[in-house]
Amino acid sequence: MSDDAPRVPEPVLLVEDLGPIRRLTMNRPDALNALDDALLEALMGALDEAARDEGVSVLILRGAGRAFCAGYDLNEYAGSGPVDSAGWHAALERDTDRMLRLFEHPKPIVAQVHSYCLAGGTDLMLAADLCVASDDSYFGYVDVRFGSGVVSMFLPWVVGVRKAKELLFTGEDRIPAEEALRIGLVNRVVPRDDLDAATLALAEEIAKNEPFVVQTSKRSLNRAWEVAGFRQAMQANTELDTLIETADLPQRHEFRSITRERGLKAAIAWRDARFRGEDA
Repeated sequence: MSDDAPRVPEPVLLVEDLGPIRRLTMNRPDALNALDDALLEALMGALDEAARDEGVSVLILRGAGRAFCAGYDLNEYAGSGPVDSAGWHAALERDTDRMLRLFEHPKPIVAQVHSYCLAGGTDLMLAADLCVASDDSYFGYVDVRFGSGVVSMFLPWVVGVRKAKELLFTGEDRIPAEEALRIGLVNRVVPRDDLDAATLALAEEIAKNEPFVVQTSKRSLNRAWEVAGFRQAMQANTELDTLIETADLPQRHEFRSITRERGLKAAIAWRDARFRGEDA
């Protein structure tokens, strides 16, 4: 191939089968696997394919490069221009529906997390059934620090309302792996070098069992949340988050303006300077 030949872009989602385990790798490493429409649509398509494939018993979801997922793509968000309340409600409902497709997937999904797992990335991890994290992982929701809300309110269902309030009200996004394990945010923490093997070993242990029983047990466990009002709570969050996203908040306007004019790194530096005393 000549040097002048156009390069074929890499897929945003890599799919590989390891026996009965299907491993999905988010492949936007330069953006820390931030969730944009292309990546989310590729993930939804891969979930549908895995649901139909009788040879797949368990899925693993991981991220390529330096992090699992840094959240929703704020560059895409900043470039979208003004959006009215109907537009925001439709977008938030769509994104929550995408997360619920992991929760509702007939087969168990294990999130494999390393380094940053923030905001929408934490939503994604919580929508999976289990999580194995490396010891260098950090979790949290920073949305409140630039005037935004949480897209999919899984957090109180996993860690309880009291702890969820602390994490969301403070906007803490540096919860270390061991603390995440202590509060029940993740299932296991392992050394970074052991993460692939440890996650695959857990998935293989699940895959040894009768798939029908595992899948029906997942439905039964999910039903416990549903009976307690999980879906109504998700719907209410979409409605209330629409109020947040359409409010004319000064810090939100400033964050978005800096992102458009000077780039996302500058906007994040401005945000962090307000809370951590770091130079903007």
